[in-house]
Amino acid sequence: MEPDEMNTIPNGKGHEAGEETTAIAIKSQSDDAAHTDRTPGNAEANQAESSEFMPNADDKKTPRFTDFEGKTSFGMSVFNLGNAIMGSGILGLAYAMANTGIVLFIILLTAVAGLSLYSIHLLLKSSGVVGIRAYEQLGFRAFGTPGKMAAGIAITLQNIGGETLRSIVSYQAEFPGRVQAVPNKEWYLNGNYLVVIVSCSVILPLALMKQLGYLGYTSGFSLSCMVFFLIAVIYKKFQVKCPFDDYAHNRTVLGFNTSVEADPGGVKITPEGDPACTPHLFNLNSQAAYTVPILAFAFVCHPEVLPIYTELRNPTKTKMQHISNISIGVMYIMYLLAALFGYLTFIDKVEAELLHTYSRIDPYDTLILCVRLAVLTAVTLTVPIVLFPVRRAIQQLFFPNKTFWWPRHIAIAVTLLTLINLLVIFAPNILGIFGVIGATSAPCLIFIFPAVFYIRIVPEEEEPMRSAPKILAACFAFLGVLFMVMSISFIIIDWTSGTSKGSSGH
Repeated sequence: MEPDEMNTIPNGKGHEAGEETTAIAIKSQSDDAAHTDRTPGNAEANQAESSEFMPNADDKKTPRFTDFEGKTSFGMSVFNLGNAIMGSGILGLAYAMANTGIVLFIILLTAVAGLSLYSIHLLLKSSGVVGIRAYEQLGFRAFGTPGKMAAGIAITLQNIGGETLRSIVSYQAEFPGRVQAVPNKEWYLNGNYLVVIVSCSVILPLALMKQLGYLGYTSGFSLSCMVFFLIAVIYKKFQVKCPFDDYAHNRTVLGFNTSVEADPGGVKITPEGDPACTPHLFNLNSQAAYTVPILAFAFVCHPEVLPIYTELRNPTKTKMQHISNISIGVMYIMYLLAALFGYLTFIDKVEAELLHTYSRIDPYDTLILCVRLAVLTAVTLTVPIVLFPVRRAIQQLFFPNKTFWWPRHIAIAVTLLTLINLLVIFAPNILGIFGVIGATSAPCLIFIFPAVFYIRIVPEEEEPMRSAPKILAACFAFLGVLFMVMSISFIIIDWTSGTSKGSSGH
């Protein structure tokens, strides 16, 4: 059977005769009301609705959900969610640790990881209550059409401005500048040509995939590239001595010998006890506040959670929560190791973009050039993952009850990539504007929307407004508002001061 696109009617595959409780649940989903009246008298119907997500042992049939029966394995789902989390933001974590100190950074990173897991729990709980696995439809169920529009617009702006544009701009800017040592450079090393070539040859074919599960293999390769980056960072910690000399100084003093282990000519390279080479457990300075937005958005994956849940084989809330726990746990370890070893290598001289600091020692270091290419490859392979929720949001907003149609599917993907390429090539300064948009949409998707949707969707008969879970959710939403105000304030300060503080998120 041809799978339907997400729509306002749950169980697009229909229901069997005699399943009256399922029919009641279906009718309730298509209501325009934000809530269905839930009284003790229809508790059985509510239980039947929840059984679609948590089937009992007597029901041997696969649960049926809104879109279609998923076929993506547990492992591929972990790869996809991990790839959605991982981004170029990992390059700025060592700089964040330099501004906070090791202990405070670990505390903040751990807190953010826990908050992200709690946010995913709220999304999955809301999804399980009403039988909907689409972010936009949760917004519709909670606040009607305004909620659906807000969720769809936030996903589109965040995944295009906060993720895709930044990824493609980094490819455009970084790769040509790092092949200066390659002889006979050709026209295709022009940044604009590279954007078009990579978009047409790599991103577009992957973005045309009908289901997100097919991207599990490329997500696995993308994560492998980031593992290579992490191994290189750890290796360089034991190769580069502190304090290091810039490449220009090495050329004049060390006679083009880029090794900093020797101390020729009386040049003091590795003195013991140098304050510049002493790591700080706590180090609050003027840049420390910028660390909060960097870390707050380090685990952004919420627009992808429900699409991955939709395509999961034999889905349950517990299974999807385990996928989230593993993905965020692995990313937490990678983030921590990359930040720690990057910081211990350069201490206070680490830059906002870690790989740039290595280039100060030797811009022609073969290992670092390979690492940079691996990071760009990983970031490029993330783009199809983050474009998937955008296409889904557009379908939800403009074609909510339409079945899958290849021409529409292809047209949306081509239009999105064409628009992004035009913005990158002809309006590169637009990235700053989308930075503000990302600082607004990301807190909504991570903190505010999951909390307020949970408060509105979970019935008061199950959890009263004054119950501990809903009070905690309200505090979580308030925390999201604080993050939003803080992020926008820092961006405005950067603009007015005319200096870059390196506060780019995920």
